[in-house]
Amino acid sequence: MKLDPVSLRLFVAVMEESTIAAAAAREHLAASAVSRRLADLEGTLGVELFTRSNKGTEPTAAAYALLNLARGVLNDLDGIASQMREYGTGVRGHVRVVANISAITQFLPAQLQSFMALHPQVDVRLQEQISTSIAQSVAENAADVGILNQGQYGDRVVQLPYRQDELVLLVPTGHALARRKCARLADALPYDFVGAHPGSAINNQLTRAASEAGLPLRLRMQVTSYDALCLMVAAGLGVGVMPRGSAALYKGTQPIRVVTLNETWARRQLVLCVRSEESLSSVARLLVDHLRAGAEPEGTPA
Repeated sequence: MKLDPVSLRLFVAVMEESTIAAAAAREHLAASAVSRRLADLEGTLGVELFTRSNKGTEPTAAAYALLNLARGVLNDLDGIASQMREYGTGVRGHVRVVANISAITQFLPAQLQSFMALHPQVDVRLQEQISTSIAQSVAENAADVGILNQGQYGDRVVQLPYRQDELVLLVPTGHALARRKCARLADALPYDFVGAHPGSAINNQLTRAASEAGLPLRLRMQVTSYDALCLMVAAGLGVGVMPRGSAALYKGTQPIRVVTLNETWARRQLVLCVRSEESLSSVARLLVDHLRAGAEPEGTPA
């Protein structure tokens, strides 16, 4: 039995686009040609991948199982072609990294700079995602290495110690809490909050903590970056919570104050996330080892 990579690529396109017509448009093919490829793939595998009706096609359980396998095969094929091309340009491999904004703003710039100085022939491709999406990307082989908040993400990924950070309260300079060195979250809950984007670990933690305190979380607005959060807080539109290391980047440039949060949950553990240490390519292993070289054991103060 021989599997056709083109058919696998079209199958993945249909799964990602939800319809044959959309997948055909994405791949610049006729819808009938995509349908034939899917039928041939089903015949080769001896399994039904889609149920067909007047309403369109619906993936079967077998299709979802094949999706991750197909992505892995296609990624390996793309990696072969990419790495051969990169030999001609002096790059000898690439690593796909997804990380949350806390890691990107606090730790990764210096670490990636030192890694790439040591390994100039390795291409690191970095993308920002929220922690839940990071774990999913790594599990589904859409990324090689993830950096996210420690948590429960299922048994398809392995978490390795990385760094610790500390969440702090950010307030405008003229705010009632601006002169305090530390505060409980309950002290800030009577005020409007500028939150991070929906689904972020910080927003989820604030929602849980507010519920435990028996007070509502007044999210006036949500933004997608720490610089936007700082600008909104500086404009007096609310208070916010972000990592201390990230807040330090803006403290001298905006009329804001950083107040220590006297909460145990404000001390967080960041971890590296991989499918398995054995599955790492040689260049991904180089990066993981470099990132872990300065890893802090759990319990070390941030």
